[in-house]
Amino acid sequence: MIHIDATNMDYHQLNSAIRDHTGQMEITGCLGQRFIGAGMSHGEIRISGVPGNALGAYLNGATIEVLGNAQDAVGDTMNAGTIVIHGDIGDAAGYAMRGGALYVRGNAGYRAGIHMKAFGDKSPVMVIGGRAGSFLGEYQAGGVIIVLGLHTDGKPVVSNFPCTGMHGGKLYLRWDCRNLLLPPQVTAHPATEAELQEIAGYVETYGRLFGADSRRILSGPFTVIAPDSHNPYRQMYVAN
Repeated sequence: MIHIDATNMDYHQLNSAIRDHTGQMEITGCLGQRFIGAGMSHGEIRISGVPGNALGAYLNGATIEVLGNAQDAVGDTMNAGTIVIHGDIGDAAGYAMRGGALYVRGNAGYRAGIHMKAFGDKSPVMVIGGRAGSFLGEYQAGGVIIVLGLHTDGKPVVSNFPCTGMHGGKLYLRWDCRNLLLPPQVTAHPATEAELQEIAGYVETYGRLFGADSRRILSGPFTVIAPDSHNPYRQMYVAN
């Protein structure tokens, strides 16, 4: 295990030190340095402190674990790999994420999963243990977002305007969402047993990572939100 003390490093110095090593790394003293692990295809990074924006941007197979909170744009355009956050994350997590997995023990800010997409055999997943801010799943085009509603102190698991512009993928909310205001191009229904089986592995991984009872979590209730058409905006872009 390689140890890097980031206390007196700017983000250029820290990322240069990371590129000089392979295998397992432990970073301590992290405080706002950006782009940590960007584009990494192998290795493991374990971070103590608070990494800055774009943690794991363009990640391509490596594993990053943060023993606390992280700032905005975690997993920006990540392609493969795993990011594990033991605290909360800021806004725009998983922006244009197209593969891999992002597990967050706590809450997420605004626009989590914006422009998330899937292609070929790649289908990204984001699991948020607490609640998510406004515009969750905005313009989502693929993949799976799961919000578990733990640690929320009774607050709704999602804030305003979820699924705005959503045209692919699925969003699972562990909540009875009968009073949730949704845009007209999506549908919401209670999760079926088959749909719960689709996410059981992700929930079990969340439980293993953060010491949660996955069976109790899966007991629900869960609401599934998905677009009601494969191409709801066709009429806006294609002449009839």
